[in-house]
Amino acid sequence: MQKTTMEETAVSPKKQRSILEYLGLTARGICMGAADIVPGVSGGTMAFILGIYEELIDAIRTLGRPHFLEAVFKFRIKDVLKILNWEFLLAVATGIFIAIITLSHALESLLVNQPVFLWSFFFGLVLASVLVVSKRVKRWSAQLVVALLLGAAGAYVLVGLVPVQTPNDWWFLIISGAVASCALILPGVSGAFLLVLLGKYQYVLGSVNDLRAGDLDAAVPLILVAIGAVVGLVSFTQVLGWLFKKYHDLTVSVLIGLMVGSLRKIWPWKMELDWLRDAAGQFVLDSEGQRLVIQEANIWPNLSSSEGLLQFGIAAVLMLAGIGAILLLERMATRLETNK
Repeated sequence: MQKTTMEETAVSPKKQRSILEYLGLTARGICMGAADIVPGVSGGTMAFILGIYEELIDAIRTLGRPHFLEAVFKFRIKDVLKILNWEFLLAVATGIFIAIITLSHALESLLVNQPVFLWSFFFGLVLASVLVVSKRVKRWSAQLVVALLLGAAGAYVLVGLVPVQTPNDWWFLIISGAVASCALILPGVSGAFLLVLLGKYQYVLGSVNDLRAGDLDAAVPLILVAIGAVVGLVSFTQVLGWLFKKYHDLTVSVLIGLMVGSLRKIWPWKMELDWLRDAAGQFVLDSEGQRLVIQEANIWPNLSSSEGLLQFGIAAVLMLAGIGAILLLERMATRLETNK
């Protein structure tokens, strides 16, 4: 009897879903993938906004549980599929993949050519999501408000840090992958941005380009980063899953704080201060041929000219569109739960 209880505690029950609901999960995955493409925006933020965050944490967490690993090593395929919420993960991963394949070029182009408008839409999304997600806290208290403020302060400082010089040793590449992967599921924190902070973005990007050019040795650092990413993701979800079960409202408060602090990075109007350089002092360029910014300052929009006023008006409309999109999604989700 004790064994059964332990297994039930370890395995989160799967939700029974229709084909239409799985298509909805794929659509949410597309939103997550689109967010991951934009530096400074986290797919975890979108998962949090769209109401699949805790289930995503539990699903990934299963990959590191002893009963799952035992089933894998003993090749008990039926048990593996029974334990793992693979339908959920497959639907979300499919959406992320679709977004990366279909939207990456368009979003990167918008980021280069119309950054104010793109950031305005995401600013509205995150701003509205803070209000929506705050409803998940059953009862606010002084302790939860302090937790929110600490999370906001931490994210605010983090997104304003300047990259450091770090070694390219194997152990640091694994650590870099682990840290970046944690950001994939933390709202308000970008994995690509953390790689920049750790001084490994250009190195990893260079390895990818070398591998495309046929240099097989370039695969080694990528494998090390990937190992760190898998270990970090599975390990960190163990902690997050435990926090949600033991301290749900406190954890949600901190995560909301991270989203609030990330608004510093998403503010549409910026002034570039410094750019990423390689060992020779040359500017590192992205796929669009633009310099990678590593330090910038937020500024107020220019309202002294007709062009500035027009840009501000369009940006304001896009912010409202982002806010409206989140409120519409919340209303649809509430109606769906009510019907159930």
